[in-house]
Amino acid sequence: MRAHPAPRPPSRLTRRAADTTDDALSDRQQLRIALADDSLIAREGIARILAGRSDIEVVASCGDLPSLLEAVESERPDVVLTDIRMPPTGTDKGIRLAALLREQRPEIGVVILSNYAEPAYALALLESGSEGRAYLLKERVHDRAQLVAAIQAVATGGSVLDSKIAERLVAAKLSVECSPLATLTSREREVLAEMAKGKSNAAIADTLVLSKRAVEKHINAIFLKLNLSYSEDVSKRVKATLLFLAEADALASG
Repeated sequence: MRAHPAPRPPSRLTRRAADTTDDALSDRQQLRIALADDSLIAREGIARILAGRSDIEVVASCGDLPSLLEAVESERPDVVLTDIRMPPTGTDKGIRLAALLREQRPEIGVVILSNYAEPAYALALLESGSEGRAYLLKERVHDRAQLVAAIQAVATGGSVLDSKIAERLVAAKLSVECSPLATLTSREREVLAEMAKGKSNAAIADTLVLSKRAVEKHINAIFLKLNLSYSEDVSKRVKATLLFLAEADALASG
């Protein structure tokens, strides 16, 4: 039987071309990350945690919102990893940035890495959709794999929510569903929200573009559903407002 010659190994040129192709593919698969945190130690720590990953490249490290916005424009990251509160105002800039990116750069994923276990922040983050969004608590990220998994998830349109936040959201939702406010229509809730701001019936009518008679009708329905029909008029408004504010507080605090 005639023996077939063994295949020749690829030439150095062929191997070099293959290596170059693999490198290019690897580069394309790298996720470009922009970090933002007002703490230098936090930024450096996160960068060091991610430094050992060949599939992740930190392309920007920012200490405030303006520099992060510049990095988004110049570096075009795949994912922004940010805290909630950042200079210059120290307010919920991370959440607002996520909303802005949803409108202007929907392809960019956002991972919120926060100290705040407040369901209201998570609700605000997910208000325009959960795709490409993650909310993690700094104290509960125990290893690099958790952080990398969240980054990879949002980069492909997935979402991640810390279980502690999810539990609080569920508890708040159940509390709200058991509230008599759950029986109100959306329009009645809008009227009640204006009442909670201390507005008169005429002012509510102007704000919601309703007739004064329609506002009075909605308010009477609110009092009836909240079992306040037999209270004094001023007391009705106060009690209804207190119920509304208590529900808002439940959602905020979980």
